[in-house]
Amino acid sequence: MYAIIATGGKQYKVSEGDVIKVEKLDVEEGNTVTFDQVIAVSDDTLKVGDDVANASVSATVMEQGRYRKVIVYKYKRKSGYHKKNGHRQYFTQVKIDKINL
Repeated sequence: MYAIIATGGKQYKVSEGDVIKVEKLDVEEGNTVTFDQVIAVSDDTLKVGDDVANASVSATVMEQGRYRKVIVYKYKRKSGYHKKNGHRQYFTQVKIDKINL
């Protein structure tokens, strides 16, 4: 069985036992978080819309961290303009415990 959840402006296809990295959630490590925006659930048939209106996915927060640095370099020729920037995005690593229908 799998579910498609929406969090942080993105959608993730998850099954029980999966470990995924999502946009930063304001939850401490070891606590449980519930994803209420479930878009679809499939065991043998696909359920969407009103069938999954009260479905949820519960997960345990494993880690809060940051991705590797991404270098952003801006350059305009002939004018001597160049600018170098770096960015490290925050993430939350969660382990999917249960898909509730």
